[in-house]
Amino acid sequence: MLLLQNARIASENSPQLLEGDVLIVEGKIQEIGSNLAIPEGARVIDARGRVLMPAMFDAHVHFRAPGFENKETITTGSEAAINGGITGVVMMPNTRPALDSATAVDTVLENARHRSRIPVYTSGCVTKNREGKELAEIEGMRQLGVKMLTDDGDTTSDPAVLLRAMQYATEFGMFFASHCEVPELAGPRALNEGVMSYRLGIKGSPACAEEIIIDRDIRLARAAGAHVHIQHVSSKEGMETIRWWKSRGDVKVTAEVAPHHLLFTDEHIGDYDTNYKMNPPLRTQADCDALLEGLKEGVFDLIATDHAPHTPFEKAQDFISAPNGITGLDTALVSLYHFFVEPGKFGWDLVVKRYSAEPRRLMGLPAPTIEVGQEANCVLFDTEAETTFTREFMKSKSQNTPFIDQTLKGSVDLVVLGTEILLER
Repeated sequence: MLLLQNARIASENSPQLLEGDVLIVEGKIQEIGSNLAIPEGARVIDARGRVLMPAMFDAHVHFRAPGFENKETITTGSEAAINGGITGVVMMPNTRPALDSATAVDTVLENARHRSRIPVYTSGCVTKNREGKELAEIEGMRQLGVKMLTDDGDTTSDPAVLLRAMQYATEFGMFFASHCEVPELAGPRALNEGVMSYRLGIKGSPACAEEIIIDRDIRLARAAGAHVHIQHVSSKEGMETIRWWKSRGDVKVTAEVAPHHLLFTDEHIGDYDTNYKMNPPLRTQADCDALLEGLKEGVFDLIATDHAPHTPFEKAQDFISAPNGITGLDTALVSLYHFFVEPGKFGWDLVVKRYSAEPRRLMGLPAPTIEVGQEANCVLFDTEAETTFTREFMKSKSQNTPFIDQTLKGSVDLVVLGTEILLER
């Protein structure tokens, strides 16, 4: 039994925070009100000044298992999620072997059941081994609960194959998530084509390499009557393409934006800092500004980190050779508060809607709320505290993030899921 006193309660439906006490009994919210009586045996936490909200859900993470456990494991990845106030994730299938069959998916989900304290879901490949040639074992994966199909890490190169997959799997209620990139245009550089690429002497990747496939895959989804979800959008034109298709109303399209594409530009790369190397690459301040407006407007349905851990050795290579990716689970919620909520660029209602409720709805899951009768699935966030992202603080096995050793305002103080307190600072 847990009584949180004087909490400021956030929801997706109102920019206003409601102050009150919240009583949790046997994993469910039993009562909400002012000056609630303290039941015998209840543990009391004074939450005065802190924000209580539904816990986050990340619909785009790389836990690297199987095959790359030197970078991350299901255990370390899920602990990083808890550390950041996240109580559910969807893994991407670009593992070794790739998650392209019922056998591969079953092995990973069974592993997760034993090695994670939070629900872990996985996507499945569109094509065998993500090679873009032959359809993966879609029906077998569907029977194990897979809803999202993606060749993330690469685009499904052959549009005829993707169209056939869409026509087939849509019948079973599955949807498609698209990593949008023309490889012949993008190359291996993961640096935006522009002033900064010229200055660093590296041939850049033009934004049109991403934007062409955004438009292509939405057109394919429209032809197939499918639902397509556009992953990690990085450019203004990409956002505007999605907005235009949504305004037509004749195709089901959702989209996500990552915190790093809202926060950083190619200028941050500075002297070849590989912590800023990711795919799609960081673009310009104009792109960041447009993506933020797209998030506030609802062009982007959800925030997702694209959590992509790599070892220090890999990231210590030269800029072209180093792998693409940034970790985000430990840092996302605090960074969203520090850079956007605290300065008043958007409110807690947007955070709850886009990083808690809508990602779950994308996966066909109920969105948790702070309401009587609901299961406790919540985060207590201290807006006055600070978090320093030291290597000791981070729970991810890898710390390839620009936030390493940086101090930001805000702290995830408590994470509750059902009858369990997963985290308490």
